[in-house]
Amino acid sequence: MACFTVPLAAGAAAGIAGKALKRKSSRNPFAGKLHWLVKMMLGGSFLLAVEHVWHGEVTWRFPFLTAVSEGPEAAREMLGEMATRGVAMALVVATAWLVMVAVSAAAERKTRCHV
Repeated sequence: MACFTVPLAAGAAAGIAGKALKRKSSRNPFAGKLHWLVKMMLGGSFLLAVEHVWHGEVTWRFPFLTAVSEGPEAAREMLGEMATRGVAMALVVATAWLVMVAVSAAAERKTRCHV
């Protein structure tokens, strides 16, 4: 129903953090690659939002999320889905990003040593 909103919020927060960290010249490879995380989170959220629109769970008119207009039981189910599936998706994407950055940093170190 609204699980895509959690990675969307995480992507927005990573984008804001990336802009704040960009001002400070940092040699941390994770800070330098935050734009990867933003693209992964926002891209995945966009695809999930399209899928939810396709299945009628999200509409173009207020309140946008159909669970909100279906009553308190549906809203509770939606919040539960956000807390379980949404958080799990955001954690999986963040873990994949961490692995990508670690592999990238290791490859960069290896190339610097051999040059």
